[in-house]
Amino acid sequence: MENGATNGNSSEFFNLKEMPHIIRALDRNQKVHENILSVIGNTPLVKLTKIPKAEGIQCEMYAKCEFVNPGGSVKDRIAYRMVLEAERRGVLIPGKSVIVEPTSGNTGIGLALASAVRGYRCIIVLPEKMSDEKVNTLLALGAEIIRTPTEAASDSPEGNIMVAQRLSKEIPNAVLLDQYNNVCNPLAHYDGTAEEILWSLDDDVDMVVIGAGTCGTISGIAHKIKERCPKCIVVGVDPHGSILAQPEDLNASDVQMYEVEGIGYDFLPRTLDRKVIDTWIKTDDCGALQMSRRLIKEEGFLCGGSSGAAMWAATKAAKQLKAGQKCVVLLPDNIRNYMTKFISDQWLEARSFKPIPKNNELWWWNIPLLENIVPKTASLTINSSVSDAIAALRNSGSSVVTVLDNKGCLTGVFTADNTRKRLANIPGSSAEDLEKFVVKKIYKVDLANNPTLGAVSRILDIAPYVIVVNTESSQSIPKIIGAFTSDDLLLFVSGNQPTLSTNDSLSSKIQNGNVAYPGQKSSKASSDPVQPVQANSGITV
Repeated sequence: MENGATNGNSSEFFNLKEMPHIIRALDRNQKVHENILSVIGNTPLVKLTKIPKAEGIQCEMYAKCEFVNPGGSVKDRIAYRMVLEAERRGVLIPGKSVIVEPTSGNTGIGLALASAVRGYRCIIVLPEKMSDEKVNTLLALGAEIIRTPTEAASDSPEGNIMVAQRLSKEIPNAVLLDQYNNVCNPLAHYDGTAEEILWSLDDDVDMVVIGAGTCGTISGIAHKIKERCPKCIVVGVDPHGSILAQPEDLNASDVQMYEVEGIGYDFLPRTLDRKVIDTWIKTDDCGALQMSRRLIKEEGFLCGGSSGAAMWAATKAAKQLKAGQKCVVLLPDNIRNYMTKFISDQWLEARSFKPIPKNNELWWWNIPLLENIVPKTASLTINSSVSDAIAALRNSGSSVVTVLDNKGCLTGVFTADNTRKRLANIPGSSAEDLEKFVVKKIYKVDLANNPTLGAVSRILDIAPYVIVVNTESSQSIPKIIGAFTSDDLLLFVSGNQPTLSTNDSLSSKIQNGNVAYPGQKSSKASSDPVQPVQANSGITV
């Protein structure tokens, strides 16, 4: 069994027929399971109803509900299979070996689950982009977590793959199972997932639509299904910003940040066999995440963002099928990992994936945020010390200090709360570089886009502060204005509450321009007094 880090796809690697197989009976359920790992797989195939009808699709559509696996995703299958094979070969020794793995989260959860049951120390290397829910689940399972920069390339020394490889060499008894180059990844789906789909539909499948991440899922399923249903169309789903669909056309601008987790990469894993994929569909964050919300609301599937990407692509691909034909879309993971992400309306609104709700009952909701009410913040370069940052925080009186890279661009913020947490929970962290203390997951608004106070209020529902910048046409680097908090908004609103006559509605007063900011005259005379905010409120007057 081969799991080296060799690039390229040899025919021997995907000679799955000749590999050792683990086949489970599909026509009966056990009454009692030995442990939670034996529950992995045998996930339900459920017919989709409302979304296909709304999209005008004629064929029958089915969802392979991988989100009901015990660890919450399709990656439970490969994690357990890699562990079993490594134990069979004597590579993993319970109570002694240390599992180290780079992951976007779900494989890590599967490995942490297996480690908890079978007795391994588990270290997961995870990009900063991944959700806090994944981190908390991993910690609860007893895993140790190393975070790496999201923007780091796959071959960067700072990226999660290279960091994991380094740790596997430095830590005694460490084993890198390496899902990207481990044949057990596609083999788990060749023996399991594909067999289940074929059994459920009596070997009659016309199309399968599957997201591509490590690509073991799509490669393994495609190999088995094409053996039994050679005319089945295999559709790969790849987000814009990933190169899996079009590696031959790759240029530097193709690799970019996207929000959907668990699919897409900036390199070609060995577990990808492009020969068995008939067509590719590229997806974007907006379409994928909105479809995820539809799957939840209209079909009752409590699934994640990559499920929405697969379903969005399936609604496009399945239109070529006729009535009576069958399309299966694989839904990889569940809602748990994204409760503070796309499940939140405010999170979607902050990224322009959903419009800001209107509210004409609040006099301030629809008026723009202006620079003169945003408290200023101190700024430091990333090369500053932690003690310099603490001093700047104390002297500025602000809740945050903005941190700039060597080009003067905003790279994150330094806060008292995050610093306290790190100093209290990581011994020796006071000697670390300032970069280790920088919070990079921040919400910001650009005054050039005319954000309203209502939009800012919605962001403050899910964040302690909003960083305000202004991108001027003459400058390539946005100017940092400051940080705006719930306290700042409350003080402004309460200090400027208009007094309305009985014949004057809130909406007409806003439209007539009779509401003023502190230190700003209204555009039209008003008989209603506007009380200025006091200078000691922390808001510039």
